[in-house]
Amino acid sequence: MEKTAERELGKTSRRTRMIVMTAAFAALACVATMVVKVPSPTGGYMNLGDTVVLLGGYLLGPSWGALAGSIGPALADVLLGAPLYAPATLVIKAGMAALAAVCWQTFGRGHGPLGLAACGIVGELPMVLGYWLYDALLMRSLTGAAAGIPSNLVQAAFGIAASALLASALGRSAYVRREFPRL
Repeated sequence: MEKTAERELGKTSRRTRMIVMTAAFAALACVATMVVKVPSPTGGYMNLGDTVVLLGGYLLGPSWGALAGSIGPALADVLLGAPLYAPATLVIKAGMAALAAVCWQTFGRGHGPLGLAACGIVGELPMVLGYWLYDALLMRSLTGAAAGIPSNLVQAAFGIAASALLASALGRSAYVRREFPRL
C-alpha cells in the first residue's frame, strides 16, 4: 500500500513540476516576444519568441512544449494590441513546438547542434506557412500575403540558430540533463 502511495505522490510531483515549468516557459515566451521587437516591412514585427518556443519543445517535450509555446506568444499578441493574430498564433506556435520536439526525440538526439538546427527547421515550417495562410485569409490574397514570408524566414532562422545554441549549451550541464532528460 505504501509503494502505491509513493508512486502516486511521485506522479503528482512530476505533473506539478511540468505545470510549473510550462507556465514559466509560457511567461518567458511572452516576454521574449514582447521585449525585442524589430518592425518588419509588412507591418508586423520579428522577435525572440521563436527561440523560446523551440527551446520549450526540446526541454518539455511535444505536449507541454506545445502548451507553453502557444500560450506565451498568443498572450503577447493580445497584450501588444494584435488580438486578431492570437488564435492563429496559438495554433501555429503549438505546432512549431510539438513538431520540433517530436523531430528531436525521434531523429535529432545525439546529433548535437546540427540535429537541433534540423529539428528547428522542421518546427519553423508551420510558422512560415501558417502565418502566410492566415494573412492570406485576412487579406483574401495568397500573393499579397506572400510579402510577409521573407521577414518570417529571418525570424525563423534566428529562432533556429539561437535555440540550437542555447539547447547545446544547456545540454552540457549535468543538472539540466537530469531535470530535462528529453534534451
